Amino acid sequence: MPLVYSVHGGGFVFGSRSMDDAKFDRWCPRFGCVGVSVEYRLAPETPYPGPLEDCYAGLLWTWEHREELGIDASTVIIAGVSAGGGLAAGLALLARDRGEVPVTHQLLECPMIDDRQVTSSSQLDGLPVWSRDSNTFGWRAYLGDLYGTDAIPGYAAPTRADDLVGLPPGMVIVGGADGFRDEDIAYALRLNQSGVPTELHVLPGAPHGVQMFAGTAVAELWATLVEQWLARVLSR
Repeated sequence: MPLVYSVHGGGFVFGSRSMDDAKFDRWCPRFGCVGVSVEYRLAPETPYPGPLEDCYAGLLWTWEHREELGIDASTVIIAGVSAGGGLAAGLALLARDRGEVPVTHQLLECPMIDDRQVTSSSQLDGLPVWSRDSNTFGWRAYLGDLYGTDAIPGYAAPTRADDLVGLPPGMVIVGGADGFRDEDIAYALRLNQSGVPTELHVLPGAPHGVQMFAGTAVAELWATLVEQWLARVLSR
C-alpha cells in the first residue's frame, strides 16, 4: 500500500499526531494507503532542528520497516498542514539531500514556510485563526537564537532554500485570506520553475485553517481538491 506520512500543524508550538486521525479515517479506507503521523517535539522547548529531525527520524523508521507495515516502496507521500506543511517542505529538502528515503510526492496545505514576513499577505491585520503576531511568536519559538539572523537554513524556512531542483512533485493549497498566501504561491511557482511539477490552488476569501470548519462549502471544496490530487497520484 502507498504511504502517506503526515506532519501535524500547530504553529510549531502545540498539537499532536491525533490531529491527523480524522483525515486518515477518511483517506486510508478510500485510497487503500498506510497513514503515519509523527509525534515531534514542540518549540520553544525544542527549537530547530529538533522538530525537523524528529520528523526525519520517523520517516526513516517507517521506510526501514516498510515491509512489515505493508508499504509499497514506489509511493511515499509526505504531507502537512500549516507548520506541519512547513516541516513537510523542509523534510522533502532533507530527504532529497540525505538520499535515504525516496519521497515521491509532497502535499503542502497552507504551509508555514517563510519567517521573514515580508509579503503583502503577511502584513494583513485582523486575520482569523493565525494572526501576524501569532506567526511571529511561532517563528521565534521554532528558530530560537537563529530568529532574525541571516543564518536560517532552507530546511528551517523552505522559502530560503536556494536549490529546489530534484524535489518531489506535489500540491500546494492555500486560502486567499491566509497570511501565508503570497509565500505559498511564490514557493509553488519556484518549484515549477525548478522543474518540479506542482499543482497550486488558491481558494478566494478562505482564511488560514479553513479546512477545520467542517460542513462549510469552502472546507468541502478544500477537501475535494486535496482528495482529487491524492486520487490522481495513487491511481498511477
